[in-house]
Amino acid sequence: MTYIANPSRYDKMAYRRCGKSGIKLPEISLGLWHNFGGVDTYETYRAILRTAFDAGITHFDLANNYGPPPGSAEENFGSILKKDFLPYRDELIISSKAGYHMWPGPYGEWGSRKYLISSCDQSLKRMGLEYVDIFYSHRPDPDTPMEETMGALDQIVRSGKALYAGLSNYNPEQTKEALAILKDLGTPCLIHQPKYSMLVRDPEEGLLDVLGDEGVGCIPFSPLAQGLLTGKYLNGIPEGSRADLEHGFLQKDEINDQLVDKLKSLNNLAEKRGQSLAQMAIAWLLKDERITTVLIGASRVSQLENSLGALDNKDFSNGELEEIEKILK
Repeated sequence: MTYIANPSRYDKMAYRRCGKSGIKLPEISLGLWHNFGGVDTYETYRAILRTAFDAGITHFDLANNYGPPPGSAEENFGSILKKDFLPYRDELIISSKAGYHMWPGPYGEWGSRKYLISSCDQSLKRMGLEYVDIFYSHRPDPDTPMEETMGALDQIVRSGKALYAGLSNYNPEQTKEALAILKDLGTPCLIHQPKYSMLVRDPEEGLLDVLGDEGVGCIPFSPLAQGLLTGKYLNGIPEGSRADLEHGFLQKDEINDQLVDKLKSLNNLAEKRGQSLAQMAIAWLLKDERITTVLIGASRVSQLENSLGALDNKDFSNGELEEIEKILK
């Protein structure tokens, strides 16, 4: 059945300017880190992508190693792009990244010019695209000069393989250095993607100030702290959840009584606000004007729709913010 996008998809979604650029991004973006790989169900993630675009989500975020197996998320996205979204390509912001391990040998990870440019070419081929809108350095490389890594991003943009350059997982000092180099090269950084949530506050220790001062957008990933802020773990570790899997990023020993007490208190506050815990966690990030968009994941359509509900109540009273800080401390 031919997909026809919802004609009113732009009526409800709000869009924020990305730093000082000409780009606006939806307040919620969809990440394909999990649930879009070769081990996942095609029709499920196809429905998620359709629902996202119908709701005004124009930004789909990928990386070379997303799967599993690595590369499969881009392949699957490329297949759905061809079937459903090609008529809407100019309405989409599609991003990819390179930095983590992707293929054997010394040129298959980190930040060399060879790796970044080769990886970008491979990503474009997997997705069937002539260009991505944003291409990121996925992590800083301690052994490659920053000038080489940023020079590769500059070359990728100048060659037309990407429209904008981005950074991810760079600390404040590394970000400052990278932004200065890119600015001198004439390819200013569009956006930075840090790990940020109610439970992971590192970007508040200088990074958000750097981005605000330099006019660079910010797109937090893992806003729900690997599912901890969904309410899923309020009564222990459910079977089949991320914490229940041996290979997951979220380990069982992270979920202790002290954390569960915090989650229960946050959940009580969310209920008073008429929100789920996940909705409040997303809205809490959007309270900061330096945040351009929040990058969410979804394993099913209902999960995506729940996250979108965060946009129905983004306002916090001073009392609510103080209570959140008290709980988190």
